Amino acid sequence: MRYIKLFVKSTIIYISLSKLFLSLIPSVIVVGILFLWVKEIKNYIYAFVRMFAQLLILGYILTYIFNADKSWIVILCLTFMCSVASWIALRPLKEKRKSLFAYSLIPILISGSFVLFLITQIVLNVHPWYSPKELIPLGGMIFSSSMNSISLASERFFAEIKRMSAEEALKISYKTSLIPITNMLFAVGIVSIPGVMTGQVLSGISPLLAVRYQIVVLSMIFGSAGISSAIFLKVISSKKELFNGV
Repeated sequence: MRYIKLFVKSTIIYISLSKLFLSLIPSVIVVGILFLWVKEIKNYIYAFVRMFAQLLILGYILTYIFNADKSWIVILCLTFMCSVASWIALRPLKEKRKSLFAYSLIPILISGSFVLFLITQIVLNVHPWYSPKELIPLGGMIFSSSMNSISLASERFFAEIKRMSAEEALKISYKTSLIPITNMLFAVGIVSIPGVMTGQVLSGISPLLAVRYQIVVLSMIFGSAGISSAIFLKVISSKKELFNGV
């Protein structure tokens, strides 16, 4: 296979603070419309302020982790991300959140570890194996996809179990959990150019090479979402004490 000519000189597009604030103009317009129509903008302004703060903190944390380049720090960070994702996944089930946490954590941990190992150590041959620049961003994608699928699966399962058997509720819930990622697979390349590919193309990488990375990412998040929600649903559907009296 010919890899020559697939690579072009990488050029990083620098975004100054002034241009960063210019990018907020569309959002400011939306907030203005909200103010005129519904007179309620506090929640949206809070969301933007929180987004700025969270990403700023994230930038400093990742800079520290990347510079430290220590395996135990990377593992600790991934463990924390997995735990938080497991907790957030159960947000629709506030009353059962504590009792179901372990049932959410284990599937995300199993599927996340398997997919992350496969992609980083076999497909991408990351070196060293704990390289934070690869493991943390990819781990974030994997855990978030598992989180979303379990969130949808749990909400649908406990809604359906009220009127049908656990087996039927499991099947419906599993299909529901995969709707977002399935829609993404249908739309990619036609309706949307995904974020990973967009970022690589903007940095100067050949679109043909960027496509390969995007296929890896989409397969990664589809697999992690499907495996984690399958394990979650299979376990909770066998634990009748969790949904008796629902």
